[in-house]
Amino acid sequence: MIGFVNAGSADEVVPKAVRVAVLFNPANVGIYLPDLEKAARIMGLQIHVLDATTSGEIDAAFATLASERPDALFVSPDSFFSSRPVQITTLAARDRIPASYPNRYFVEDGGLMSYGGNQTESYRQVGVYTGKILNGTKPADLPVVQSTEFEFVINLKTAKALGLTIPETLLGPPTR
Repeated sequence: MIGFVNAGSADEVVPKAVRVAVLFNPANVGIYLPDLEKAARIMGLQIHVLDATTSGEIDAAFATLASERPDALFVSPDSFFSSRPVQITTLAARDRIPASYPNRYFVEDGGLMSYGGNQTESYRQVGVYTGKILNGTKPADLPVVQSTEFEFVINLKTAKALGLTIPETLLGPPTR
């Protein structure tokens, strides 16, 4: 069962997490690692960045996670990682690591939780823009649009398997 979050944040799901591993693709120029490190310091978190650019490097990163046993894992937003949700969520489940992902597809594949833009709304916007372009609007005349709808999704089955209790205050109506 997947639940939408009403309010709150990931720190309510794994409240004692201090040591957080970050699965990071150094080839992704869209993620600025120093900002992530600064945010972690502000939040009082110790992070360990594990680079991965191939499936084999994902496996190696999880071998490191299995021996170091961080309190949680954050999978950074990346198109390569998004193409490997089954591999990543299976390894996190095998090693019993509470993990947060960049979009709900990971949660649908068994991941614990995600926070990110509403993908359905993003795809709808792509369709709107495509329609405008097909009707003669020049792409350069269209404004840049960013997500305005975000969702925090928790897989309750995975939470139970990890021995986590999700506070009732976080749960909204079930979606599945």
